[in-house]
Amino acid sequence: MSALFDSCKLLFSGDNYLMILMWLIGGVLIYLAIGKDMEPSLLLPIGFGAIMMNLPGADLSVLKTLYDGGIANELFPLLLFIGIGAMIDFGPLLSNPKLMIFGAAAQFGIFFTFFLASIFGFDIIDAASIAIIGAADGPTSIVVATQLGSRYIGAITVAAYSYMALVPLVQPPIVKLLTSKKERLIRMPYEPKDIPRTTRILFPVIITVITGIFAPKAVALVGFLMFGNLIRECGVLNSLSETAQKILANLITLLLGLTIAVNMGAQDFLQPATLLIMGLGLVAFIFDTAGGVMVAKFINLFLPNGKKLNPMIGAAGISAFPMSSRVIHKMGLKEDRENFLLMHTVGVNVSGQIASVIAGGLILSLVHLF
Repeated sequence: MSALFDSCKLLFSGDNYLMILMWLIGGVLIYLAIGKDMEPSLLLPIGFGAIMMNLPGADLSVLKTLYDGGIANELFPLLLFIGIGAMIDFGPLLSNPKLMIFGAAAQFGIFFTFFLASIFGFDIIDAASIAIIGAADGPTSIVVATQLGSRYIGAITVAAYSYMALVPLVQPPIVKLLTSKKERLIRMPYEPKDIPRTTRILFPVIITVITGIFAPKAVALVGFLMFGNLIRECGVLNSLSETAQKILANLITLLLGLTIAVNMGAQDFLQPATLLIMGLGLVAFIFDTAGGVMVAKFINLFLPNGKKLNPMIGAAGISAFPMSSRVIHKMGLKEDRENFLLMHTVGVNVSGQIASVIAGGLILSLVHLF
């Protein structure tokens, strides 16, 4: 009993209480994953890894090895993009290419937060890394923060994935605040088009080439995403496409979540800057959502009655694919049970996936100019 008492006394002495706080944070992430079904493949390994990283005296050299071989060299995020690309059907976007404008508009919060973070005293490297949280795209956040060597990669990664998981809670109130009941009731009939196979095959190649010309820092991000989509659309690698969508994506996601915990040691993670980063990430997320909605409202000023857009679809321009498209579609059904916006929101959502990785490349290019 005395030995147990001494162990407990040692545990609660000095800064060890910080480790206990990290156990609680890890427990909350696990609860959200299991109890609330919020991105369980991400939050569960992140939460469990956070607990492991804060056990006194634990030998976790294997996680450090995984980190050096999977995150520090950007391998895991890029491999994950192959799986994501294989999941994406660009058909709705190719049927209505104008939807790309909303993917671009929904990146406004990234650049706004970049300057806001600088005002709060973060240097240009950390400000750029924090800003990309607004893309709601964990892999892009990891790649940007890693390439720039941010000191806050743990907080940035947790924030990015947390806001991805919280899309159903965060986006609806923002959209409702910025739209009227009349606007949310606007119906947008979907006119499907037969997209030639050649077009589907050429699309990922063309996007990669254009990115290489105008945003070379984004080539790896866009290229791996588009390569995954090319596997899906080529028609001769169906088994590999299924493997990329299921086995590869799920396995890399689990390893990525567990390995992220290397940056979640109590001394590094529990800083005032972490709370500020979470807050700035939320600002970026809010302004990204608002940017897409407001651009749709602006376009409606020039469209005749009967051709107006439901401005809610603009909110799907963030890259939390496919969650955001489903959330906005459900909002439309809640307002009008016969208003099916899904194909429009999917088109906007996949354009946001492309735009977010290009925005990541532009942020990298901008920082390197300085």
